[in-house]
Amino acid sequence: MSTSPTESAVAGTVDYLDQRTGIAGAVKGFARKIFPDHWSFLLGEIALYSFVILIITGVFLTMFFVPSMGLVVYEGPVASMNGQLMSEAFASTLDLSFEVRGGLLMRQIHHWAALLFMASIVTHMMRVFFTGAFRKPRELNWMVGFLLMILGLAAGFTGYSLPDDVLSGNGLRITDGVVKSIPLIGSYLSYFIFGGEFPGEDIISRLFTLHILVVPGLILALVGLHLLFVVLHKHTQYPGGGRTDNNVVGFPLFPVYVAKAGGFFFIVFGVLAFMGGTMAINNVWNYGPFDPSPVSAGAQPDWYMLFLEGSLRLMPGQTELVIAGYTLSLNVLIPAVVVPGLLFTFLAVYPFLEAAVTKDKREHHVLDRPRNVPVRTGLGVGFLTAFIILALAGSNDLIATHFSLSINSITWVFRIALFVAPVLAFWITKRICLGLQRKDHELVLHGHETGRIVRFANGEYIEVHKPLADEERWLRVNYDAHRPLEIEPREDSRGVRRKGFRKDQALQALSKFFYEDRVEPVTPLELAAAHSHGEHDQLKGHASDSALAIVGPDGTGVDDHSLDDREQNH
Repeated sequence: MSTSPTESAVAGTVDYLDQRTGIAGAVKGFARKIFPDHWSFLLGEIALYSFVILIITGVFLTMFFVPSMGLVVYEGPVASMNGQLMSEAFASTLDLSFEVRGGLLMRQIHHWAALLFMASIVTHMMRVFFTGAFRKPRELNWMVGFLLMILGLAAGFTGYSLPDDVLSGNGLRITDGVVKSIPLIGSYLSYFIFGGEFPGEDIISRLFTLHILVVPGLILALVGLHLLFVVLHKHTQYPGGGRTDNNVVGFPLFPVYVAKAGGFFFIVFGVLAFMGGTMAINNVWNYGPFDPSPVSAGAQPDWYMLFLEGSLRLMPGQTELVIAGYTLSLNVLIPAVVVPGLLFTFLAVYPFLEAAVTKDKREHHVLDRPRNVPVRTGLGVGFLTAFIILALAGSNDLIATHFSLSINSITWVFRIALFVAPVLAFWITKRICLGLQRKDHELVLHGHETGRIVRFANGEYIEVHKPLADEERWLRVNYDAHRPLEIEPREDSRGVRRKGFRKDQALQALSKFFYEDRVEPVTPLELAAAHSHGEHDQLKGHASDSALAIVGPDGTGVDDHSLDDREQNH
């Protein structure tokens, strides 16, 4: 069979590279890698594709943006800005928006891609958290994802601060206050960051370097590490028929997922291009160049930083202490450093905390159903509730103006809700999960209700149930119901106090919080007992002995000489 010149050229190139790099074996193994198919796995792909689009549009924007705080008098197509003194950064943003062909479109695609990037990272982490995909051997990959989220926040903050408009300038002013609230070193850090007293003359150029070089470089490195871990550990999969911790049920990367991924990338790009072309965002000419004097309602950062804004707004202002001549600004330190620190610390350490209270050393590749881990699910919902309340608090002025409410009343409602709502959300979610587990338990033992009532010849009535299919039953019984830890006594046989007892005691108390309330999966003995109906079992095969009156949902009775249903659960 003859080959075309193009095919010969490609084959020759591939052979040349393989002989010098040995890449064929790696490509072959990677192309045969099996990946499961589920829509929630696309969340991570959306984050990756959004980042690629950010790089593409960012390269375009970098060619026209001037990262300088040098002052110029603007003369251009924006009439409202003519004659105003502004930084070169703000002036170049206006030129980019109105005088560069496609510049405004690229700006808006870039901004929407940044919002989608953070949204997909957050929802991807939610999927990983609620399904337990962070368990061994993926604890380090969870930390990689956590760092990617932090870097995404840094990329977003450094990006929307670059235009040097009133909105971004106010954000930098808040940043300066947060940094200065850090005890002892705060003022030195502020001087180092801004190159002098706020706002200084270097902050835009420094943010520009971080935004286009340092942060993207770190994100690229961590994305590569994240994907490497996915390949090494193999992909997690949802529980189902034939899926175990020892296999992956799905399709090979090539050609199935290569085609799907390519198509999905262009879908994401198309959606972002449509949003960039039709939905205005960050119209800096409406705000004007940075000036610390204008103060107005409706000034909020992008959604992923809104929780920090809300935390600052909820904190009472009269909370400053003077210790040895140093002012401790608790009104800024607690909401802007302590509260985010607690939230992020919870996310970072949770996988290791759960591993410690379960003492589970096995590898897990099949995901949990959230209902089967009620405390974890409740903690996740409580965390999200706190985040949502803080985000809403960051818009308390808009809520007040749009609904004609008192901003003070709204603030107090959110202050109380921040402490009450997460606890209530945790308790409600936990009870719902336990209720769903009990429902699964009953379904396994007794099957689905059919609405049919059977009357025996002796006058006894039973309700007919439809047994679960094998896969449906397996899905509801194949999970681990961890129990609270059992620890060694305080003292050994010689009466000597055991080393490490306090640590074990603390872990035991924590494990009781996690696993004291639980629903054990149905055992084979329980299932066999539920399927044994005593004298009813003796009636199998004797349909001619007596007719049955079947009472349906409508209350009517019909004769039924088929006794197959007598074997079913009731």
